[in-house]
Amino acid sequence: MTLRPTPPTWPALLLSLTLVLGACLPTPKESSMPSPPVAERRPHLTEIHGHTLSDEYFWLRERGAPEVLAYLEAENEYTAARMAPTEAVQQQLFDEFRARLKETDTSVPVKIDDYYYYTRTEEGREYGIECRKKGSLEAPEQVLLDGNRMAEGKDFFRLGVFEVSPDHRYLAYSVDEAGREEYTLRLRDLETGEDLPEAITRTYYSAAWAADSRTVYYTVLDEAERPYRVMRHRLGTDPGEDVAVYTEPDERFHLSLRATKSRDYVLIEAESQITRETLFLDTHQPAGAFRVFAPRRDGVEYRIYHHGDHFLILTNEDAVNFRLLRTPITRIERSAWREVIAHEEEVKLDGLDVFRDYLVLYRRKGGLRGITLYDPDFRRGRDLSFEEPVYTVGAGWNPVYASGTFRYTYSSLTSPQAVWEYDFASGRRRRLKQQEVLGGYDPQAYVSRRLWVESRDGKKIPVSVVQRRDLPLDRPHPCLLYGYGSYGISIDPHFSLTRVSLLDRGMVYAIAHVRGGGELGRRWYEDGKLLHKKNTFHDFIDVAEDLVRRGVTAPDRLVIEGGSAGGMLIGAVLNLRPDLFRAAHAAVPFVDVVNTMLDESLPLTVIEYEEWGNPHQQDFFEYMLSYSPYDNVGEHAYPDLLITAGLNDPRVQYWEPAKWAARLRARKQGESLLLLKTEMGAGHAGPSGRYHRLREIAFEYAFFLDRLSLLGDTAQRK
Repeated sequence: MTLRPTPPTWPALLLSLTLVLGACLPTPKESSMPSPPVAERRPHLTEIHGHTLSDEYFWLRERGAPEVLAYLEAENEYTAARMAPTEAVQQQLFDEFRARLKETDTSVPVKIDDYYYYTRTEEGREYGIECRKKGSLEAPEQVLLDGNRMAEGKDFFRLGVFEVSPDHRYLAYSVDEAGREEYTLRLRDLETGEDLPEAITRTYYSAAWAADSRTVYYTVLDEAERPYRVMRHRLGTDPGEDVAVYTEPDERFHLSLRATKSRDYVLIEAESQITRETLFLDTHQPAGAFRVFAPRRDGVEYRIYHHGDHFLILTNEDAVNFRLLRTPITRIERSAWREVIAHEEEVKLDGLDVFRDYLVLYRRKGGLRGITLYDPDFRRGRDLSFEEPVYTVGAGWNPVYASGTFRYTYSSLTSPQAVWEYDFASGRRRRLKQQEVLGGYDPQAYVSRRLWVESRDGKKIPVSVVQRRDLPLDRPHPCLLYGYGSYGISIDPHFSLTRVSLLDRGMVYAIAHVRGGGELGRRWYEDGKLLHKKNTFHDFIDVAEDLVRRGVTAPDRLVIEGGSAGGMLIGAVLNLRPDLFRAAHAAVPFVDVVNTMLDESLPLTVIEYEEWGNPHQQDFFEYMLSYSPYDNVGEHAYPDLLITAGLNDPRVQYWEPAKWAARLRARKQGESLLLLKTEMGAGHAGPSGRYHRLREIAFEYAFFLDRLSLLGDTAQRK
């Protein structure tokens, strides 16, 4: 059952760069400040489609080479030196974050059979503690996993799989100790508290138990870090004897595992960016063969749910925003499928949660997510209402098929996240828990709103905005504008405990829900990918210009932020409109688009052809080349820029931000600040541990406050 992803001194580094790379380091412009490192070699040339790509920083791909590590360390030393004047503010911000955080806390327990499962945290400790009690909440606590003990002596720790067997006797769990998203799967006997001897390496994020509680299925990675195979393991046996039950040959597809809530089926989901296929197995026949539910069709996605004598099918076949169908479990052929909820042009069906006697459908309309409740025959629907103009609702933890209640989460830009429970029979809902924000936080002191900005081609772009209610409206204010816009992912407006520190310093925070995301349905996504990708960047610029035009902010007061594919967004808009922004933060940015997508040996490359296009085809190559941030660095002034990266990142290789920073240093004009900060022991999600993450956010906020000349401002500034 699912229970819910002494360093060398600065002079020595400079000397090593000079000797090893033959680089000419510029003279410091400030006598008290070291210069940024510089590194160039003979460029690497790629001939393709009549173009010659010249990459003078290709050598930074030499992972582990002493000169590469020295270069990254030198950049880190430079960043630390330039940010040293902000250390007091960083500490102040961290102290503010921690003062709001309820450090010793417990999640709402969930009863599964005779056990109550929950997670708790303790003051001063980085990681969660997974626990349960048998029979009642007054029973003695059993600690299943203590992340703090497991992380002792490790620079990085992240828990992946956490699946308890149906009989509650065993726990399948996995751990990543490097940030590479390669997990080692272990099996723990919960009666003895001891791990079984087997340890299975190079596994990924999903696993599932068979009904016998002795058979577990898991996914493993290929050389390109793609979860491509599902294995079957029998407790107590040598992992070398595990059986491969399915191998995905198509490099566009990755695999994941899911058990139905009824516990009757284990599902293998093979998914590309635009196509999904599901295989299923009766969990009471663990040695049986998985069957294909419906053969894949290019561009067709479907997801199945077991419900009584039927399977429910959520699919985009003949329905761009998805529709819901049903078929008997004894007749899974497409000809037997019957529609129960039709497609709507303005409403995307976003997900389904099934219970024995009820169904919960998640919808997305007008940029917001909603919840509709149904009886099992879909005869009538009941919408839940929410009062705030901008909010986020999501599925809670609902593992019990026969439950008469369901849980969901609610938050907004001003309201801390709450867990709510809805009673199907009575129609009543009650709040089980709300995130406590200590230090006297008053949600009424802040106001959120939804703006609609017209794009250059006439589309209406939703923008979520939050600020202090007492912020004067007669002048522009510092503003942080966030964007993502890829993969159909919706950046929903949720509460942030740390963001309060910016709002209390007089800043406005805004989210541009640009094309490429999923906020306005599937077409909104499709209109911001492949040969329409530039719409993402133009939308972001149009939102920024509109905020200036409305008087919310001004170019010298506007800072921007995005991560991963959102980091590409930041890089692209800085090339297009560097004059529009004061400063930017690009986190683990995917900026070397053409070179990365040409290299099929890298993780994710082939998988992502359906998102960005295949540059081996000329039309996609030329379009990518026209916006790729690394390939379009100009010889002009840029805003101040902080780039953050992870050495062990398998999604955006560390050399992308490193190469981008190096090329920017060589080409940009003016005196703008450019900082590259690489986490040398972490991956795509940054450092592990909640306090480490808070310190990273404090560092990033301090960069913005410094660039906006707000270091001297204190919290509660109006």
